[in-house]
Amino acid sequence: MPSFGIVIHGGAGAIAKSAMTPELEKRYHDGLREALTAGYKILESGGTALDAVQKAVNVMEDSPLFNAGRGAVFTNAGRNEMDAAIMEGATLKAGAVAGVRNIKNPIDLARLVMEKTPHLLLARDGAEEFARLNGLEMMPDEYFFTENRWQQLQKAIELEKKRNERSRSGSESDSEQKFGTVGAVALDQSGNLAAATSTGGMTNSRHGRIGDSPLIGAGTYADNQTCAVSATGHGEFIIRAVVAYDLSALMRYRGLTLVEAAEKVIFGRFQELGGTGGLVAIDRRGNIALPFNTPGMYRGHYLQGKQIETSIYKE
Repeated sequence: MPSFGIVIHGGAGAIAKSAMTPELEKRYHDGLREALTAGYKILESGGTALDAVQKAVNVMEDSPLFNAGRGAVFTNAGRNEMDAAIMEGATLKAGAVAGVRNIKNPIDLARLVMEKTPHLLLARDGAEEFARLNGLEMMPDEYFFTENRWQQLQKAIELEKKRNERSRSGSESDSEQKFGTVGAVALDQSGNLAAATSTGGMTNSRHGRIGDSPLIGAGTYADNQTCAVSATGHGEFIIRAVVAYDLSALMRYRGLTLVEAAEKVIFGRFQELGGTGGLVAIDRRGNIALPFNTPGMYRGHYLQGKQIETSIYKE
């Protein structure tokens, strides 16, 4: 088995090959490869899993392709509100931020919360003030504006209006809403695990909505005794199914393998509740799992002694 490696995702959802141009598809693969390579280099040189997942997520936060950082989607109010969390498997220490604006790299702020405060989760104005006090890079609203995300918001608002006019219940626009998130999990040469997740949330969400990504045990979890997990998808269902911790618990208390536990979590209670999405995970032996129940999930892995691999659709 590999003694170190990294696995990432760039979001799961209704990713149709028919709607993807060869040029855009290449850009996604290149973006995933860049993130994997950045994290892998840290692991290869003896660096920590924590540094590796943070760096990989930084790369995806800086890309307008992914729903995190620069590519964050818009809320109903036309704002970009971001969440992030990071966790270290050796100590179970974690840090998270929720509902922050203008922070270039929310995952960096999450790590600062973990290392420089007695708290685990800081939100909104308080988190932003903490970022400024620690000199984190802030960006103006214009930095986060992408035409593609703005058009997604307009489409989601229009769909919502049509639903309301017909007084229909349910969420027929789920497939149109972008449940994108970016995440990374890693195993380093010292045998330590780490997980990191960052997101721009859900298109057209109500002001103040917070999803699963910054909630430890829901969208993010790492424990050296079991595995590291980062989830992506419809956050409300990931929270209700406590997806990331559920996977770890199935390994710890029932003795399931990583792959068995990951598939049981995604295709079991999470899917039965109506959840759509997926996760990436790695265990302390270097086994990996990347299950999802959507048409696609941007994903990839780079393990010691193996070729870098990236994928988008179900293959």
